[in-house]
Amino acid sequence: MKRTLVSSGSPYEDIIGFSRAVRVGSVVAVGGTAAIGDEGATVGVGDAGAQTVRIMEIIDDALRRAGASLDDVVRTRTMLVNVADWEAVATARAPFLKHVRPVDSIVEVSGFVNPEWLVEIEVDAVIT
Repeated sequence: MKRTLVSSGSPYEDIIGFSRAVRVGSVVAVGGTAAIGDEGATVGVGDAGAQTVRIMEIIDDALRRAGASLDDVVRTRTMLVNVADWEAVATARAPFLKHVRPVDSIVEVSGFVNPEWLVEIEVDAVIT
């Protein structure tokens, strides 16, 4: 089966050696996505909702470049440094995925590679 790798241009992709998304057949996996702007800086420092909007924009772009869309998302994983931010994150994410209603996990983590990041989101999609 063909394997398609999608880059988002994150400076961490070359350092760590990962792809933003990988498509194999009809399945697209999008890895933990943080709110990184076009210049490599964190977007929405101190604001989990603003970071979520940027994250969802990056995920939407990665899915499209893999031949999928947000409508194909079947699972999301939301990781928060402070679980109390879940409502702000859920509210910011809703316009992107509320109509799809994927399964979801929300977990609190001790931190991320960049301490400015408050949230990371992963998604899995199946193209139908």
